[in-house]
Amino acid sequence: MDRGTLREIIQEAIEDSLGLTEVTMVDRFVGGTIEVKPGDKNSQSKEIPIDQFMRKIIGVRDNLRVLESKINASDRLDDATRIQFQQYITRCYGSLTTFNFLFSDRDDQFRGAGSR
Repeated sequence: MDRGTLREIIQEAIEDSLGLTEVTMVDRFVGGTIEVKPGDKNSQSKEIPIDQFMRKIIGVRDNLRVLESKINASDRLDDATRIQFQQYITRCYGSLTTFNFLFSDRDDQFRGAGSR
């Protein structure tokens, strides 16, 4: 086995264990844009490709999952602190539920405290 193949296998195993999977967006939004209009009429609006926005949201989700995994694996944290950090992460997921309409697969969507 060459080094590249081994690297791919390890990367895939890490992604699987952290739940980092390929995510698909709802078809109707593919290729679309998000327009942010300022309240000030003299200011320009900003358009962001939805694909780019989606990658950022998925990046936040993946980083939260990594953080959650590190918190759970830490032997330096006591249970009370671990629970407190978990609650913060759950609240972050809850805040991100606004963007669930972009995900085509329900398993990829965010879940807050009320959904577990």
